[in-house]
Amino acid sequence: MTRPPTAAQRRVIDAADPVTGRLVGTESQLTALVKRGLAFRHPRPPHDHFLTPEGHRVRQGITPAPEPTGRAPASTGVFAARVGGEEGATEAGPVRRREVHSAWQGLLELRRMTNPDQAVDRPCGWERAHLVQAAALALEAAGHHPAGQQGGGYRVRETPQPEAVAVHEPDGEALRACAATLEGAGWQVSEHRDPRTGGRYLLASPRRA
Repeated sequence: MTRPPTAAQRRVIDAADPVTGRLVGTESQLTALVKRGLAFRHPRPPHDHFLTPEGHRVRQGITPAPEPTGRAPASTGVFAARVGGEEGATEAGPVRRREVHSAWQGLLELRRMTNPDQAVDRPCGWERAHLVQAAALALEAAGHHPAGQQGGGYRVRETPQPEAVAVHEPDGEALRACAATLEGAGWQVSEHRDPRTGGRYLLASPRRA
């Protein structure tokens, strides 16, 4: 589990603007928060710093989730959206639903702050750098069920293609529902058949315009 912020970092996080997540602190404090994935530096002048979705969750006092293990890729941030296939993943309860909702709202705010036209209907740079986590968060926030160690549910995985992830879901209707969710979240989605297994899967890429 990622270690919690220091007392000084926590004070900076707690003092963030509750709507925009804008941070005020020393250069070293802000740089440390960026390195930990809790903040980002806006690319345009005056280059202010803002909370990431993980930072918003910490500010709201939500306990960090443990990083997944096993075949699923591990998260590099405080919050880990469920990509499917993690060991020890339990059925989502009220606490997990609040975590996911908070992370999704933080991601929408991140889109607004970093997309040049402040658009929230298409992915931002953070999502393009964390494709699997971003797609999984969109699915989990919409109420889709991630796969356990065995059985049904979605699984989001990296692909050799640039800026594309694969979404596997054995149930055809659920797979189409995943496609609709991703399209609504600003992803370009196409359905394909695996020539080896015959199973259907999605290829999803962040939409640019």
